[in-house]
Amino acid sequence: MTTATQTTNKERVFIFDTTLRDGEQSPGATMTLEEKLQVAEALDDMGVDIIEAGFPIASVGDFEAVSEVARRSKNAVIAGLARAIPADIARAAEAVRHAKRGRIHTFVSTSPIHLAHQMKKSEEQVLEIISATVAQARNLIDDVEWSAMDATRTPIDYLARCVELAIKAGATTINLPDTVGYAVPEEHFAMFRSIIERVPNADRVIFSSHCHNDLGLAVANSLAAVRAGARQIECTVNGLGERAGNAALEEVVMALRTRADALPYETHIETTHLSRASKIVSAAANFPVQYNKAIVGKNAFAHESGIHQDGMLKNAETYEIMTPASVGIKETTLVMGKHSGRAAFKDKLRELGYALGDNAFQEAFVRFKDLADRKKHVYDADIVALVDDEAGSVDDRIKLVAMEVISKIGGVHHCDMTLSVDGAEVSSSYDGTGSVDAIFNAIKQAVGKDPNLVLYAVDGVTGGTDAQASAHVRLELNGRIASGNAAEPDTLVASARAYLNAVNRLMIERGAPAQGAMESAAG
Repeated sequence: MTTATQTTNKERVFIFDTTLRDGEQSPGATMTLEEKLQVAEALDDMGVDIIEAGFPIASVGDFEAVSEVARRSKNAVIAGLARAIPADIARAAEAVRHAKRGRIHTFVSTSPIHLAHQMKKSEEQVLEIISATVAQARNLIDDVEWSAMDATRTPIDYLARCVELAIKAGATTINLPDTVGYAVPEEHFAMFRSIIERVPNADRVIFSSHCHNDLGLAVANSLAAVRAGARQIECTVNGLGERAGNAALEEVVMALRTRADALPYETHIETTHLSRASKIVSAAANFPVQYNKAIVGKNAFAHESGIHQDGMLKNAETYEIMTPASVGIKETTLVMGKHSGRAAFKDKLRELGYALGDNAFQEAFVRFKDLADRKKHVYDADIVALVDDEAGSVDDRIKLVAMEVISKIGGVHHCDMTLSVDGAEVSSSYDGTGSVDAIFNAIKQAVGKDPNLVLYAVDGVTGGTDAQASAHVRLELNGRIASGNAAEPDTLVASARAYLNAVNRLMIERGAPAQGAMESAAG
């Protein structure tokens, strides 16, 4: 492995992906085991060096997910997170023991504000904890990463003492995270440079950067750390993560590739997989990617301005600093219609990064033909929405069977609805101040509980009056949040199905039976 002090013309930067751990901690982003395995496979295929698969001590489900990812990993190091607690470390070691290469990632707070209010420990007590727990981890596994939580708000002298002890105890990777997204690039660079220069044996370990995006500086800070000597960047696909998220893997990787003149470092990421990985994570976490998201957003390679279009027709480099193909995005938009057959549809799915089983493919094809009959043009974005929506609803235990909505200007809006709950039909009827309000009220009456509606939004998947409506709903019940998405040509049907998708996700998280599921969630 390349260390922080080795110099070559093109130095290696290791990519540590924490989508399945830090990313999943984003409220509403909880994934099922199958979804985690799908994400892990995509990361492994893409060339991610280290996959942090979860927090094994957190729950039986998390332990099982980390263990199964470890068993299935082909190339990546599989890491399990552990607090500086002996039981956590032992549990993490057990979870990654089946990996070809496993890692324990243990952490402890070091900043004064964390020590005083969260840890309630003195600096000396924390130093003792570091020595004991890192040594325990190293006795269990050869690859140990140690993190100083809230490093960027830790006095540099004390941080240096902590790092020195962690190295002495056996850590092979030292992570200095910007836990609350507080740093700016200049001071982040200075922190890494100072620690690397002053700590004994710093040349024997890899230094790592883990940045949060509270000030929108996560990627900039990560790159500053690399320039200072860090050779591992911790990031997530789509920047998924707590609060404002983490450094986005796709942005870090493409910045290093595109600006190799200013950043002479390389990764082993196959960048043509970036778009597919983004779609897989977005569907699994149920978090839509913003249209103007760098690298993988819907508009990242779209041009509407006449001046821009003119430049693009003459030479694409006038307004594009990388090609769509370099990140796995196709330029063609209008490709499918009602006369397309199964072979063409399967080829298009493969082009968009989907590999469906026979049953899932047949269901998606039927929905595609139905959409094509109602819609003049079917775009790539329509197919993505159709497949993702179908994938997210296959296992739903509460499904929409029938719905009739009556809307009156200046009058009461009414909804009659029939749902299938674990195969049994349940009917409800409710009024509302608007059509969507009546729909949501009817669903709440049927399931027997009133979750708080945190977010409701509707977007057109493509342009035109016949565009599919993509509805997004986020519900909260007793501190737990779940998101739901659905795409339909009918906005009201899309809204109903998105709300039900969120309800079903609340059920999955809780593991409650469908009958009375929302009442159980309240307990």
